[in-house]
Amino acid sequence: MVTVSQVARRTGLSAKAVRLYEANGLIDPPARTSAGYRTYTDQVLPVLRFIRRAQALGLSLKEIKRILDLQRGGQQPCTLVIDLIDDHLAEIDRRIGDLDALRQSLQAARDRAHQAAGRGETGVICPIIEFTPAAG
Repeated sequence: MVTVSQVARRTGLSAKAVRLYEANGLIDPPARTSAGYRTYTDQVLPVLRFIRRAQALGLSLKEIKRILDLQRGGQQPCTLVIDLIDDHLAEIDRRIGDLDALRQSLQAARDRAHQAAGRGETGVICPIIEFTPAAG
């Protein structure tokens, strides 16, 4: 049996994270000593390492719980993992598109401001923002 601080040290997590995972049902509630301290078996270590790696891939705790619940139910969760990763990739692609559009807008605003300054035009506060069309 190991304490929450020992589990945290051995998995690279904080004790607070381990308690959070317990509260969210990702790991089973541990046994407690007569003084109320949590005590874990070594069997929780691979699960916590899995959670840590899954979070590093951008999966949410809710998604990780779904994966773990399937595995605990005797099912192979790889299809779910692939679907979740595909969803995350699509979201990343959408964000990249949004960021690219924002970059183009900022570049155009900057170019218009340089042109306006070259013509001697000024704004009330700043022509870069004042002469930029509002996003819709």
